Amino acid sequence: MAIFLSENFLPVSLKIIMKRNFFIAFEGLDGSGKSTQVKLLAEKFKAKGIKIHTTSEPTNSRIGLIIKDIFKHKMEADHRTIAALYAADRLDHLTNKTDGILKKMEEGYHVITDRYYFSSYAYHGVHMDMDWVIQANSLSADLLRPDLNVYIDTSPEISMKRLNRGRNSIELYETIENLKHVREKYFEAFEMLREKERVFITDGNRSADEISSDIWQEVSRIVEFENTLQ
Repeated sequence: MAIFLSENFLPVSLKIIMKRNFFIAFEGLDGSGKSTQVKLLAEKFKAKGIKIHTTSEPTNSRIGLIIKDIFKHKMEADHRTIAALYAADRLDHLTNKTDGILKKMEEGYHVITDRYYFSSYAYHGVHMDMDWVIQANSLSADLLRPDLNVYIDTSPEISMKRLNRGRNSIELYETIENLKHVREKYFEAFEMLREKERVFITDGNRSADEISSDIWQEVSRIVEFENTLQ
């Protein structure tokens, strides 16, 4: 099952041509399988000789490491502080002169990221006004909007089962009640920004191969790789 939003945002006749770089962001609840799908999509591109850079948020920058310590309960911070840290980490993720997303795109890479600003809208929007979160991330959105946001829609119950199976400890935000609210906020954000963002929603309760096939079909539909993408 797939749900398409913002169909009139990018006409079918207007496709992303390989002569310029593309940027794809993966979104979803913790345990939705984003990391697996980023890897599978990157492998498909690489098999066609396409130069791909994969990345994720929070990053391994000093700001990102602070966020990770908060999630691992090594330090405490207010939800507003966490949201602001994410906004700062995202800007550095984009603009870092060594390995930032914009730098990689200048070097000829096409970029796939595991999480981008929709994650902030959803996760932080549970604890504060979403409009504030959107505004806090407006510089990042102005610098670079994804050509495609891929949301893997997994039920909170399945997400928690995967997290409990694959982790020795549960991080901040990883509770069934919070994930239910986060999922609601994702869809609220998609609706709010439907005129500005292209969002593809795929059923994440299926096998990894089925999800991967679904995503590849959508990418093939909107991206024209000089007739190389089949």
